[in-house]
Amino acid sequence: MEMVKCFMIVLILGLCHVSMAAPLEEKKSRRKTYIVHMAKSEMPPSFQHHTHWYDSSLKSVSASAAMLYTYDNVIHGFSTQLTDEEAEQLESQPGILAVLPEVRYELHTTRTPEFLGLSQAAALFPESESASEVVIGVLDTGVWPESKSFADTGLGPIPSSWKGACESGTNFTSANCNKKLIGARYFAKGYEAALGAIDETKESRSPRDDDGHGTHTASTAAGSVVEGASLFGYAQGTARGMATRARVAVYKVCWIGGCFSSDILAAMEKAIDDNVNVLSMSLGGGMSDYYRDSVAIGSFAAMEKGILVSCSAGNAGPAPYSLSNVAPWITTVGAGTLDRDFPAFVSLGNGKNFSGVSLYRGSPLPGKMLPFVYAGNASNATNGNLCMMDTLIPEKVAGKIVLCDRGMNARVQKGAVVKAAGGIGMVLSNTAANGEELVADAHLLPATAVGQKSGDAIRDYLFSNPNPTVTILFEGTKVGIEPSPVVAAFSSRGPNSITSEILKPDMIAPGVNILAGWSGAVGPTGLATDTRRVDFNIISGTSMSCPHVSGLAGLLKAAHPDWSPAAIRSALMTTAYTEYKNKQKMQDIATGKPSTPFDHGAGHVDPVSALNPGLVYDLTAEDYLGFLCALNYTEFQIRSLARRNFSCDASKRYRVTDLNYPSFAVNFDSVMGGSNVVKHTRTLTNVGSPGTYKVSVSPETPGVKISVEPQTLSFSQANEKKSYTVTFSGSSRPTGTNVFARLEWSDGKYTVGSPIAISWT
Repeated sequence: MEMVKCFMIVLILGLCHVSMAAPLEEKKSRRKTYIVHMAKSEMPPSFQHHTHWYDSSLKSVSASAAMLYTYDNVIHGFSTQLTDEEAEQLESQPGILAVLPEVRYELHTTRTPEFLGLSQAAALFPESESASEVVIGVLDTGVWPESKSFADTGLGPIPSSWKGACESGTNFTSANCNKKLIGARYFAKGYEAALGAIDETKESRSPRDDDGHGTHTASTAAGSVVEGASLFGYAQGTARGMATRARVAVYKVCWIGGCFSSDILAAMEKAIDDNVNVLSMSLGGGMSDYYRDSVAIGSFAAMEKGILVSCSAGNAGPAPYSLSNVAPWITTVGAGTLDRDFPAFVSLGNGKNFSGVSLYRGSPLPGKMLPFVYAGNASNATNGNLCMMDTLIPEKVAGKIVLCDRGMNARVQKGAVVKAAGGIGMVLSNTAANGEELVADAHLLPATAVGQKSGDAIRDYLFSNPNPTVTILFEGTKVGIEPSPVVAAFSSRGPNSITSEILKPDMIAPGVNILAGWSGAVGPTGLATDTRRVDFNIISGTSMSCPHVSGLAGLLKAAHPDWSPAAIRSALMTTAYTEYKNKQKMQDIATGKPSTPFDHGAGHVDPVSALNPGLVYDLTAEDYLGFLCALNYTEFQIRSLARRNFSCDASKRYRVTDLNYPSFAVNFDSVMGGSNVVKHTRTLTNVGSPGTYKVSVSPETPGVKISVEPQTLSFSQANEKKSYTVTFSGSSRPTGTNVFARLEWSDGKYTVGSPIAISWT
């Protein structure tokens, strides 16, 4: 993931440099991709079809511009290339709601089923027939169809509801699909319009995955059972996706140069037509209002069609306000660890040992203590400590193990730099930015990664000893690690920077050191110099946690075909856990302290409990439209997002706090004198047996009184609905103060939990 991010930053910086150097006039006349939102209902009667109207509108400002895509499901409109001036002219025309510049998005890059309790609970989930009717769509880098994770052994006919296709292209034909991988499409018009024609010697102009990321996410969500899976013997066992009987449809939207919003919208358009049940999107593109966010816009249309959209929260943690994909109709997933590790110890010449992690498998180190050097002392570059390309002096590195600091370039690339300079091993040290979080990598040379505290101690040894020595001891795979899960440091955090009254992320799922299928076109490190080829790879990121939830949503959809996306998300949220079995609070690896709802949302997913949650918080498209009214969106903005004429009722008081969300985010004004009072109204729907539920709120919240009315809700039949109101009364506190609590409804059989986050701003 760091490698992808680094490449993106370099690429974007490069583009910025070019545009700043260009004369202003040239910049104005340069064409770039825009997404044009049309008010379809305002089409003049002289046009027989809306596409003719779109084309005529476009030709009125540019004789040469052509439509890249037309859209009808996700938005009403099209994408095209225009100059800034042409875009302004087009936006001023009647029937045009908005002309928005394209956004470049980026990827958020065996033990899991056991860890989630799925292996023992197979009997609780529906028989294979209903599970195999579910189709999970994955928007990513494509698929490596030869992966055993996509074998269709034992699967029946393709669901009759399926309307998708298997597209041909470079190294890919319809024969690459089967009864497991039932759809494969690719979308490159936006990418090629921005960056030029695809170089087919470097990437396949087809659904084929040359990167590995897409194969990994798709097989995590719904990969078939594969026995004897491992990466170089690490994580040995049976690999399986979350929904092993579900079908997979891949939509390749991400390329070497990124994932472009016109292509993403086109893929979502097709996925809706194709009749997927779940959409999994491990990508993000910063933070913008919902009516300007292509993923949010496309997801709204998917939600209306009953499709649950699961997205990664982002890898920008542990900084606050770092979330992506925060629209309330999207399920936003952060990352936690598993109870599995890959220990590799650093043993120093002074007899001290420090624990690290590694997935190295290859020629062993000589069985003796070896000379040790700090990269910063073996380089003339100011950032030599980071082991960037061509910064190490071979004479100072040859035959030694090198200590490199984490940051800037990819972790695995640092090892490649050490190896190229003649080093025989690497110790990779975290800095303050990563703290004690350890992410294992399949290094190209003997190497291990250690936390910041260990790194500091190792550096002290290097600086104080005239002849430092070291070796690395590789210990293989260990399971039963405690505590687990802990929130990953990289997992993006709340509060929600777009709508602070909606608590995000929604939940966390496994996202650290995840084993899943891989592309045969690239080595496990993704580096061009890595000639190794593997069937499975172990990588980390919220990119990995997102498809876990996508697959679990598929399982719930199979068990409860009539449940809405909101009901499925509610079941996953209200049954999530925030405590270990010993009743200790879940930990955040970034702080070493208990995590909060801004880190873990409702908690860590527990799919077995989610199957039968008792009560759910349901939502409809109309509820979300009321939410947009509460945000004071204009009629134009709502039409851009929801593709319909909708006017907010002037006589009605819309409140964001009335959105029937399974969590509570409360904002108090820190400068107000006296008391702050905020009310949230919620409605619960009975999906379990009849029962009387009593409410509890814990722990005590200093400076805030929380009252619930009524305190008891009785349900006598299925789908019965009952409402309640929570009143939060808070005294004045300093800006930046946060208080957390949990609200639970329980009838003794079911417990329906909701996180509460209270902030003074």
